[in-house]
Amino acid sequence: MDELQFRRQAYGEPQSQDPEFLAAIDEVAGRDAFVNDLKFLDEKLEKAMKVDVPEDLSEKLILRQQLVHHHNHRKKTGFMLAMAASIAFVAGISFSLLRLGPVHLGEHALAHIYHEDEALTIDQNVSYQDLNVQLASLGGLENAKFTKQPGKVFYTTYCDFQGVESIHLVMEGKDEKVTLFVVPLDKRMILDDAFADENFQGMGFATDKAYMLLVGEKKADLEYAKQEIENTFI
Repeated sequence: MDELQFRRQAYGEPQSQDPEFLAAIDEVAGRDAFVNDLKFLDEKLEKAMKVDVPEDLSEKLILRQQLVHHHNHRKKTGFMLAMAASIAFVAGISFSLLRLGPVHLGEHALAHIYHEDEALTIDQNVSYQDLNVQLASLGGLENAKFTKQPGKVFYTTYCDFQGVESIHLVMEGKDEKVTLFVVPLDKRMILDDAFADENFQGMGFATDKAYMLLVGEKKADLEYAKQEIENTFI
């Protein structure tokens, strides 16, 4: 299975147990993390869609129907059309809220760190040429590239920022490893200059072609990695 077929299968049905798809996951390093990320987002979407039905819903529907029958045919038809449109609208919003709503990049970056914590233990020794191949495959980043090695890169894979395919990599900082997310520009994205939780702190900045999200334990490591990126990424 080539890379294009693999991605189509992964985005369309990440939970698939098709033998060919499962074999393709193991063929290339990082594909398992990519598929796990998509599974995670699918689970979030499924949870968001589960809404408890009110106990008195049937009684309310019956009462509504009785009231509608008291109106004339013209008003009844207009009301039913409006009701159908409202139901369709709410259903559409419920299904696509996670994909179409605003994306707080800092929060999403931290979530990825915890979901793919094994990334900080892997050493693939990735070259900047390999990074450029990944960048060229993403929409909006076809012309973006690293002009030289931005320090050592331990790990890289594709990831998903609410429907925007991005790159997740781990690189060296001043003392400790730093995680970098390269996210194509998108109007839904909300960029935070700084963000943090009890374990990590993050820094966000934009280039002409992408949003850059750095996450690490120390600010000095983030500053070091940022300078490396600014000196090598165009």
